[in-house]
Amino acid sequence: MAWSMRAPVFVFLRNRLLQVVPVVFGIALLNFLILQIAPGDVVDVLAGEAGAATPEYMAQLRAGFGLDQPLYLQLLHYLWNVVTLDLGFSFRQNMPVFDLIASRLPATLLLMAAAMGIALLLGVALGVLSALRVHRWQDNAISLLVLVAYAMPTFWLGLMAIVLFSAKLGWLPSGGMSDISAAHTGLAHALDVARHAVLPSLTLATFYLAVYAKLVRTAMLELYGADFIRTARAKGAGEARITLVHALRNALLPLVTMLGYQVASLLSGAVLVESVFSWPGLGRLAFESILARDFNLLLGILLLSSLLVTLINIVVDVAYALLDPRVQLRQAGGWS
Repeated sequence: MAWSMRAPVFVFLRNRLLQVVPVVFGIALLNFLILQIAPGDVVDVLAGEAGAATPEYMAQLRAGFGLDQPLYLQLLHYLWNVVTLDLGFSFRQNMPVFDLIASRLPATLLLMAAAMGIALLLGVALGVLSALRVHRWQDNAISLLVLVAYAMPTFWLGLMAIVLFSAKLGWLPSGGMSDISAAHTGLAHALDVARHAVLPSLTLATFYLAVYAKLVRTAMLELYGADFIRTARAKGAGEARITLVHALRNALLPLVTMLGYQVASLLSGAVLVESVFSWPGLGRLAFESILARDFNLLLGILLLSSLLVTLINIVVDVAYALLDPRVQLRQAGGWS
């Protein structure tokens, strides 16, 4: 690609990354204020686990954690830590928040990538097949499957998958990310992780698979009546070329847009899936931090999740421009 084509992309990325700074700062501020409304704190949890604690001891703990300071001082201290990339210390896990998140992030990214890959591949394939066989039994069967997948609760599907494929059939492990007792290394470890990821990734992908299949089917049916499709047929183009090159490429445009917006919901779904399957990722860690009132850890997870969603939306914007030649990235950071 020539420099003249790459330059607008680089300028666009630079400007959008600069826009990320106030967005993330505002999200961090909002997260902090919302969590202050929640009742209790880590001291209440520690006192409850101990069975009893004197008011003097609880006051000493709050002073040690900095929870006795006025709210505005706690807010300024937190925002300064965000600026200096210091996410604080997890009193519950007894380690720095950044190190703890860094140790759990790869598991969540692996689960998200696997779930999104499955949802995209199967969703696009089912959507195209349904559009090609519209109003036939294949279309009706796919529509029924999509409806069931869309309406099925994720946590219930995960539990039923464990009962069927782990408890009854014994085909796949019921939880965790790997078999620690086996002490696998190299390729054996990778295959072991893949086996453990099958059920949680399929469970997480089910809802999004249904959304993408419906979206692709609708877009394909609309495109089959477009002028450029009729022109391609008049020129003698085969149906395979019309479907894959002309129709499908344009049908992917709304799918790419939807993908960017659903990253946040994918992270939310990971909380349930990781909890059901004991997957050692950020979702399960966030759930544990809520139960323990470990607000430092929860704020760090929320901040990282917000940053991840923002960056992925920038990538989606660039991918949209690459898929559609009519869309160009302006140097001001917007669309033309």
